[in-house]
Parts: sequence; C-alpha cells; structure tokens
Amino acid sequence: MSVMPLAEIQLAASRIRPAVVRTALEPSPSLSRLAGVPVHLKMEHRQRTGAFKLRGAANAILSLPPGTRGVVAASTGNHGRALAHAARAAGLACTICLSRLVPANKIVAIEALGARVHIQGAGQDDAQREADRLAAEEGFVGVPPFDHPAIVAGQGTIGLEIVEDLPDVETVLVPLSGGGLMAGVAAAVKALSPRTRIVGVSMERGAAMAASLQAGRPIEVEERSTLADSLGGGIGLSNRWTFEATRQLVDEVVLVTEAEIAAGIRQIYREEREVVEGAAAVGVSALLSGRVRPLGATVALLSGRNIDPTLHLRVLNGADSLEDRT
Repeated sequence: MSVMPLAEIQLAASRIRPAVVRTALEPSPSLSRLAGVPVHLKMEHRQRTGAFKLRGAANAILSLPPGTRGVVAASTGNHGRALAHAARAAGLACTICLSRLVPANKIVAIEALGARVHIQGAGQDDAQREADRLAAEEGFVGVPPFDHPAIVAGQGTIGLEIVEDLPDVETVLVPLSGGGLMAGVAAAVKALSPRTRIVGVSMERGAAMAASLQAGRPIEVEERSTLADSLGGGIGLSNRWTFEATRQLVDEVVLVTEAEIAAGIRQIYREEREVVEGAAAVGVSALLSGRVRPLGATVALLSGRNIDPTLHLRVLNGADSLEDRT
C-alpha cells in the first residue's frame, strides 16, 4: 500500500486533535497581487513545536502498543523536537540522533524537552544509522521522521484542513524532503479534490527526493549545507512508503536556489509579518521566482518557524546563503 487511504488520515485527525493546533489558512494580498490568483498561506509554522512535524509524531506516539518504554529517531531538528514533545506528554523516554549539520538552536530546543541527544556523523543518513543501532541495543521503538505510515497519516491531516477551508483550491505548494509531508498532504488533497495540482518544492542543494524521482528509484545524494536545512538528508535506499506515494501523487517538482529561499524568507517577514525557516519559505520562493505559475486558488504551506534568530536577521539584512555575511 503506497498511497495512504483517506480513512487512515481521518482517523489520525481524530486521534491527534487534542494534541495539535488546527492552523489557520490565511489569504496573502501581496502574493495574490504578484501571482494574479488568490494565494493563501497554511500557517503550520504556528504549530505547538513550531513545525508541522508534531502531527505525525503525535499520531505515531498515540499509536504505540501498550508497554512501550521509549522511542528513538533521527532528525534534522523539527521531527526530533516534535517527538520529544509528544513522548514527554505520554511519559516515554526519548532519544534523538542528529548530524553535525543540525543548527544549534534546534538541538537546544530538543534537549529542553527532556530528550537525550546523540550527535553523529556529517548527515541525516549517519544519524539514522545511529538511531537504528540504539533502537536495537536499548529496545526502544524507532519512529522515523517520514517513512512510516503513522507519520504520513498524521501529516496528511494538513491536507484535510486545506480542502475543508478552501474547497476550490487549484494548486498546493508543499515543501519536499523525505516525503512524509508530501505523501500525507497529497493523499488527502487528491482524495478530496482530484483535480488539485500538487507541486513539491525543494532546494537545489542536495534534494534527495527530487533526485530519486528523476532516477526512478531511491538514491543517495550528498547532503549539503542550505538555508532549507530541514529539507536535508536522504530518503533511505529501502524507502517503503514515501517515494512511491510521492511518485504517484506529485504533479510537478521544482527546485529553488539559496538566493530564492532567502527572498522567500524576507517576503514572508516583510509582507506577512511571519518568521519562518528556509524550508518553510520554498513555496513562496517558487512563486516569487516564477518557477511556479499558478492558474487558480493556490496554497503555500509554511511548514516551520524554527530558524536561528541570528541567521534570520542576517537574511533580512540581505544575506542570500549561509556563507553570505552581507
């Protein structure tokens, strides 16, 4: 079963309702003028842990069998924070494995929620191997950041809300990384509104799912530093869920440059007065750059706000990449 059934997403919505925020879908006058069509922003960065990841993490935790002692996961930051939050609420021990590329502010936030943190390797794949090792040694349940049915179903609840709030939606722009968000949102949206176009947006630097789709199978790519750090990491060569679901459901994949991501962050702050991280800005970046030209009512999903404040200030002051000190 590659595409998540709508009934499973609806069940997840009922399960996680007390644990998450039903985030707003707000019109953007500035982007609507620019695009020439109504553009709305799905404010998922306002989620309780600052990113959409809480939906999948909460669904996974609430689906665990009785007697579970603890959970372990690899993360680029936001999944770890969400899982730590959900595990603490359930009284479970939690260990999060992170690579050296994860920003310090995200590590601090995970530790503040009582999770044990392991820093391992130069990329997400190294962190995942460490998580697998710890799960085997300690008897904890592994909760991967994207390639897991409970995670996909939880993220899919965003798609339910989008169609409920904007039934005539023509295009949905979804940040694309490991595919958990895409597989869930696209499954829900396509089930409820088959004509809606789903566009995955990622960064040019090390977009593993985009490269895998082009190759026709999961492949490894070099993980590189990027303003969209939450979109980094591989999709797993043994990917079971998200690759095939994304391949079936996504209508188009576009990649944006570091400068375009920075422009998106600035646009969202200056025009919408919202603070978002680079991964959350990619949909807006695609609109600003003209890489996506929507034909009808459009939603850009703002996936998270957990950007380092110093980096955010640098971008607002003109920096167009992590290396740019403008």
